[in-house]
Amino acid sequence: METNAQEVSSNRYLHVIKVNKYEGKLSELINKYLTRICEGEPDDEEQTDVPRVMRRLHKFLLTKNETTKMGAIAEFFIHLYLNDSNYKQEFLFFNLEEKSIKKGFDGVFTKSDEIYILESKSGNESTSGISHLAKVKEAYRDLKKYFDGSSEKGGNNPWRNAYNHASHGDIKARDSLKKQIRTLANLYDDEEYTDIKDYNIIPCSTIFLNENWNEEHINNFINSSEYVSSLEAKSVNVIILTKLDMLNFINFLELGGKND
Repeated sequence: METNAQEVSSNRYLHVIKVNKYEGKLSELINKYLTRICEGEPDDEEQTDVPRVMRRLHKFLLTKNETTKMGAIAEFFIHLYLNDSNYKQEFLFFNLEEKSIKKGFDGVFTKSDEIYILESKSGNESTSGISHLAKVKEAYRDLKKYFDGSSEKGGNNPWRNAYNHASHGDIKARDSLKKQIRTLANLYDDEEYTDIKDYNIIPCSTIFLNENWNEEHINNFINSSEYVSSLEAKSVNVIILTKLDMLNFINFLELGGKND
C-alpha cells in the first residue's frame, strides 16, 4: 500500500492511497489492525485471534451483494490507513447487529481530542463518468445532510448510532467522548441540527480497477485538488483510494492472509 498526504491549504489535506499487490507492509498492516478495525480492543487476548477474524470478515463479505461488498472493502482499507496514521477508531467495522453494516456515519475517529466524521463512497472504473472528484462531492453532500438533518437515509439518528458504537466495551472510548456524542444525539432527536462548518470531516472516494493498474483517476483528481480547499468545514481530510481488483482482497482473506 502506497500512501501520500499533503496539505492543500490551511486545515485542508489530501491523502492518496494506492492498493495494488498484497506484499510486505500491506500484509503486516492488515494483520496488525484487523481485529481492532472489526472487533475493537478486547481485554481477552484470545479474542484477538487474527485467523478467526479473517474467517469472519471473509464470510461476511461473501453474503453481500456486489455494491455492498465494494463499499465494505473500500471502508476497510480507509480504516486501515487511518488506524496506521494514529487516529483512534471509535466504532466497530461491523454493525452491532450481526451480519449487517453500520447505520449512520461510515466512521467516527478521534485524534488529539478532536472528533473526525468519515463518509465513504466507492465505485468501479467501468461505471460511466466515475471519478474521485464526483465521489468526494457525493460524500461531502451526505455529510452535510447528516449534520443538518436533511438526510433521506431512513431517518436514522447518526449520532445515536455513533453513541451506541462508542459505548461498546471493546471500543474503550473516553467517557468525555461518549458524553459529547450523546449530547449531539439528544439534540438530533429534538431536531436541533448542526452545521458542517463546525466539524472535522473525512470525505472519501474509492475507485476499483478491474485488470490493469493505472493512475488516471488519481491524476485527474490531483489536477482539480483546489476543490479540497473550497470545502466548508472545521477541517477537511479528503482521502482518495485506488484499488486493483476487489476479488483479490476476498481471496487474501480466504487464504488466511497469504499472498498466493
